[in-house]
Amino acid sequence: MRVKADLHIHTVLSPCGDLDMSPGNILRAALERGLGLIGITDHNSTRQALLIQEWGREMGVAVLAGAEVTTAEEAHCLAFFPTPERLAEFQRFLDRHLPPVPNNPDKFGYQVAVNRDDEILYEEPLLLLSALTADIDTVERTTHELDGIFIPAHVDRPVFSVLSQLGFIPPGLRCDALEVSRHSSPARILAEHPALAAHAFTTASDAHYLDDIGRVHTELAPADLSFEAVRAAIRACRT
Repeated sequence: MRVKADLHIHTVLSPCGDLDMSPGNILRAALERGLGLIGITDHNSTRQALLIQEWGREMGVAVLAGAEVTTAEEAHCLAFFPTPERLAEFQRFLDRHLPPVPNNPDKFGYQVAVNRDDEILYEEPLLLLSALTADIDTVERTTHELDGIFIPAHVDRPVFSVLSQLGFIPPGLRCDALEVSRHSSPARILAEHPALAAHAFTTASDAHYLDDIGRVHTELAPADLSFEAVRAAIRACRT
C-alpha cells in the first residue's frame, strides 16, 4: 500500500500552536487533504496524542503518537511510540527532564489538552518550549529502549536542528530517518551534506496552523498501518 503521511503536527497543547488545532479539526483537515497517516508531535509533551490516535481510528486516519523533543543542545527530535504504555513511560521521562520554568501564556501562548468537545482537560504549567536536561544521545537511547521511532526534526533549519546545533550527526546516533522541512528537500540537503546519503528522509509540514497540515508530506509504502510496518517504511524512505 501507499499512504500520504505528515508526521509533524502540533496541537493546542503546544504553546506556539494555534487554538484552532483541536483534535477534531486536525483529523478533519487530514482527511480533506488525503492524508492516511499523521504524527502528533507537541513540544515536550505527549498528553494530547492518544485522544487523536483513538479518534483517528474511527475516522480512518492512522496516527503516530509522540512528541517533538527539545534536547539539551536545543536540537528538535521527533519520537513516536507503539503503545499507550510506552508513550506514558516516555511522558514520565519528559516530566523528569523538563526544567521548572513556568509558562507565561500572554507571552508564549496557552498549553492545554482538550477532549472531543474541545473542553480543557489539562493545562501544562511549565513552559514546553524549554530544552530538556537530557542530551540528544539520551533522548535517542530512551526512545529506542521504549521501542520507539526517532527522527531528528527539520535538519535543514538554521536553528533548533541537529545540524545547526552540533554541525553533524553524532557518531552512533541511531536515526530511523532525518526530517526535512517544507523549505528544503532531501536532494538539497544531500547536495550540501553528502555524508548523509546513508540516511532515510521524511518531509513534513511542522504544522502549527490548520492550513499548514499536509502542505508537504511523505509518500510511504508500508505493508500495512501497524507501527512496525510504518517504522520499516520510514527507514526505507529515500524521497
